[in-house]
Amino acid sequence: MKTSFEKSISALITIILAFITLELSAHENQEPGAIPDSVTVKAKESKHSLYANAGLGYNMLYMGTSLSQDKPYFSGGVIYGFREELFLSVSGYHLNAYDAGVAFSTYSLIYSHTFNSWFDISLSASRYQVNKNLTDTLFTSFYYGDITLGFDWNLLYTKISAGGLFSESSAAYFQLRNSRFFKTSDFINGKAYLSFDPYVNLLFGVLTETSDGTVVSPPFHKGKSGGGSSSTTSTKFSLIEVDLGIPISFNIGKFTIDAEPGYAYPLYTDTSSGNTSGFTFNIGLYFRIL
Repeated sequence: MKTSFEKSISALITIILAFITLELSAHENQEPGAIPDSVTVKAKESKHSLYANAGLGYNMLYMGTSLSQDKPYFSGGVIYGFREELFLSVSGYHLNAYDAGVAFSTYSLIYSHTFNSWFDISLSASRYQVNKNLTDTLFTSFYYGDITLGFDWNLLYTKISAGGLFSESSAAYFQLRNSRFFKTSDFINGKAYLSFDPYVNLLFGVLTETSDGTVVSPPFHKGKSGGGSSSTTSTKFSLIEVDLGIPISFNIGKFTIDAEPGYAYPLYTDTSSGNTSGFTFNIGLYFRIL
């Protein structure tokens, strides 16, 4: 008998295949010699873009903490882009570990700019708004901002990020990510391609060790066992997690399907935050509206 997670994956795959079928049919029904949709879209591309996305996954880890408590989660949202450099996104997340329809929402403003073939930069500011019924069990609503420098060495692409998390408490984070992008030749009459971007990510952050032996970081442990009554014994900034992943994207026309299997290896223990190690997975569907 299928679990709820397996049923959800089957349903999403069915929807994705239906979208792909419709997209292929639209291409095949064009008159001979007609301009392909991809070329038409590019030719008519304006300063504005709008995307819709939906996804599901298993074991959501964020900044060294398991938000989904080692269970499935679902998401949906929209992304607006201006000149493909300035982006505004709004997303909502449902976590199977909690009864709330929307456990938390995110509101993000991102600016990215490519200076040349080897250097780019991005700035982001985000608001994570938790459902008011989950503030004592999930996390306290917070803001997060960071700056990321990207360096393309041809063989590797390196991202160096420094960020800060602001809530009732504050915390600093640093990430070093190395990846290698691969792209297949176009297929399906030049309308589609696959891309791969395997990576290794090192996450550094502030760890607070308490008298009962747990290690916590704000704002994810408010009200959890070990997070309120114990006293702080030491605080340090160190490597807290190593992440491995292989994002795979299938692109055709206005549709992009992303799948990312990965593995997280924490370098600390925290009995109050759920399972922060092991296999992670998410899959998402993106559709360009404008």
